[in-house]
Amino acid sequence: MKALVKTELGHGNLHIQNVEEPSVSSHQVKIKVAYAGICGSDIHTYEGHYKVAAPVTLGHEFSGRIVEVGEGVTDFKVGDRVTSETTFSICGECRYCQTGDYNLCNHRKGLGTQQNGGFTNYLIAREESLHHLPDEVDDRSASMTEPLACTYHAIQKINIKPGDLVVVLGPGPIGLLAAQVAKSYGATVMMSGLDNDKIRLDKAKEVGIDYVINIQEEDIKEKIAALTDGYGVDVVLECSGSIHAANQGLDLLRKKGSYAQVGIFPDSHVKFDMEKVIQKEIHVVGSRSQKSADWEPSLQLMKEKKVDAKALVTHEFTIDQWDEAYQAIKDGEAIKVLLKPLQD
Repeated sequence: MKALVKTELGHGNLHIQNVEEPSVSSHQVKIKVAYAGICGSDIHTYEGHYKVAAPVTLGHEFSGRIVEVGEGVTDFKVGDRVTSETTFSICGECRYCQTGDYNLCNHRKGLGTQQNGGFTNYLIAREESLHHLPDEVDDRSASMTEPLACTYHAIQKINIKPGDLVVVLGPGPIGLLAAQVAKSYGATVMMSGLDNDKIRLDKAKEVGIDYVINIQEEDIKEKIAALTDGYGVDVVLECSGSIHAANQGLDLLRKKGSYAQVGIFPDSHVKFDMEKVIQKEIHVVGSRSQKSADWEPSLQLMKEKKVDAKALVTHEFTIDQWDEAYQAIKDGEAIKVLLKPLQD
C-alpha cells in the first residue's frame, strides 16, 4: 500500500512510499482509513521544526472502519466506525499513566509520530485508544476528533463560566474549534485575526462566534473595554503560537483572569511578559495534546451539534497531493485540509 512517510528529519523528506500492509497483534485492531487531517504539527514536522521517529508514516487525526481485530479485543468488531486516540503505547507504571494522563508519560509512543499513522490505507491502533463513532458524526467530522479533544483538554484546565467573555487568538482550525467549545460552556466568545485571515474570520462568523475582530481594522482593546467596563476579558485562549498574540492576550486579560497556551511557538524560548502575569495575578496554564477523558465529550459535542467540525473543512486531497495541500495551508486559502488514501 502507499503511505506518506517522513523518511528522515530536517526540512522536507516527506515522500510517497510503498509500505507493507500492517498486521494486528493481541488487543489491537486494523483500521481502514477514511480521512486523515493535516495538523499544524505535521506542517512543523515537514518543515523540520518537530521531531518524529523517522522513518514514520505521519497522520494522527483520522477516522475509519475496523477491518480486522486481534486476539483479546472484546468491545469492537469488524465493520465498526471508529477513531483512535493518538496514544499507541505507554509505560503504564508512572504517576501520569496511573492517573490517565497518558499525554505526559515519558515513554509514550504516538500514532503518526513514533508509530505509523493515518496518511495511508490501513493502520494499527490499540483497543484501549479506540472510540465508537456516533451515527450522527460523519467521517469527515470524526477525523477532527483529535484536534477537538485538544481544545477540550485545554478548556478543562480553566474555569469558563456562563457569561464569561473569552477571547480566542488565532482563527485556525484549533482556534475555531476552541471558540465553539467555549461557547458550549455558555461563554461569550470573541475571535481575532489579521487581514490575511479573512477566510477564517468569515468562517468564525458562520459557526456563530459572537464577536469577530480584524485587529488591523478595529481596536480590540477598545472593543473589550466597552464590553467589560474597562476590566478586560475573563479568559484568553492563545491558539496561534505567535508571541505577539501571547503578549497581547496578557494585556487583554482582566486581573485574576485565566490564560491558556494552546498554540505551539516556533521557538521554545520566547519573551513572555511575566510582569503582567505577576501584577495582574493571571492564572497561566499550558496544554499538551489530549488524554483519553477528552474524547467522548468531544464526540458528544459534535453529536449534539454544539461543535460544527465539518464546516471547517475547505480542502480535500489524496496523500500523493501533499505539495498542493501544504501550499493551500501556507497561502492561507485553507482552514482544515483532509487527506484521503490512494486506492488499494
